[in-house]
Amino acid sequence: MELRYDSHAIEPKWRAVWEEMDLSRAYLTIAERPCHALVMLLYPPVGHRDVGHWYHYGPADSWARFMRMRGWDVFEPIGFDAFGLPAENYAVQTGVHPKDSTDRNVANMIAQLKRMGAMWDWAHTANTSEPEFYRWTQWIFLELYRAGLAYRKTAPVWWCPTDQTVLANEQVVEGGVCERCGATVEKKDLTQWFFKITDYADELLEGLDDLEWPERTKTLQRNWIGRSPGVEIDWVVEREDAVIRTFTTRPDTLYGVTFLALAPEHPLVQKITTADRRQAVEAYRTRARLLSDIERTSTEAEKTGEFTGAYALHPLTGERIPIWVADFVLVTYGTGAIQGVPAHDERDYEFTTALELPIAWVIEADDPAAASADRAYTGHGTVVA
Repeated sequence: MELRYDSHAIEPKWRAVWEEMDLSRAYLTIAERPCHALVMLLYPPVGHRDVGHWYHYGPADSWARFMRMRGWDVFEPIGFDAFGLPAENYAVQTGVHPKDSTDRNVANMIAQLKRMGAMWDWAHTANTSEPEFYRWTQWIFLELYRAGLAYRKTAPVWWCPTDQTVLANEQVVEGGVCERCGATVEKKDLTQWFFKITDYADELLEGLDDLEWPERTKTLQRNWIGRSPGVEIDWVVEREDAVIRTFTTRPDTLYGVTFLALAPEHPLVQKITTADRRQAVEAYRTRARLLSDIERTSTEAEKTGEFTGAYALHPLTGERIPIWVADFVLVTYGTGAIQGVPAHDERDYEFTTALELPIAWVIEADDPAAASADRAYTGHGTVVA
């Protein structure tokens, strides 16, 4: 007798049995051993199939089943992150309203996902495009605003002059053009909303220590939070009513500063640039604004810059420090300006050697073998300036 697994006959039968038994429902209010099996919300694709969801969510469901078999009361909700660029682009291309296409795609996806026979509790489903959900995200925003944790400021964004709209990084394709219309995009300074997550940096970092996450994941989170203890330093611009503020984690290297660098979007660039340098600086700013932040800060990118013709006065020595514009400096990170210490910072060393600027060695390594004239020494030691 031939034994054959007939999935079309067996799986629908048992899915119906499990649904009738309400097997995936968790009763946490009376649960003796509650277990929350939470996954990221799924994005409903504009197309009809996305096998990637099976690869991502199948193992998570297998773990939830394992925990249930060990006696835990497993709560496994599911939901859809239903706002996004694909639906917007699809609406532009076809004229179909995003709500109509999103609702249709969610319904189609639920039917597909149910065929997996997973343990998701469909009685507890979230959909970010439904008013019942986003009324709470709006409420959270208002609470943050009232607490002074949501604020507005000007920052650069990608702008399509043809579609007259802001673009996400994903919508700017190779060659710096809009994926919708093919027009060359540009960076435009617009007022945007920001959240003061820095107010909670210490608390967020401390909380990571107690999480049972892979160490690599926690390291990525620490880098994203980006808390850096240090000091802010004001640099008076020579012959200008202007002050450039920088932030440094190494105040002991202050005597080694040989240049300042501003982000191309820094508000002081146009004010301090001298007349004879204005054309070159503006051309450089235009080129820099066609690059993404990732391209500008890549460790593999060649370091470039343009001299503004202006100088700042060193706060300790009074020495004239040249002020440059450099694309690896971001206006949205820190103060949008850096103090260049090429002898003791790898990025500054690359910038200096590329543009043949002076280097001042001011930290003597505790271990002479760790120092070299061919690279920056980033360790600690004795100040020798």
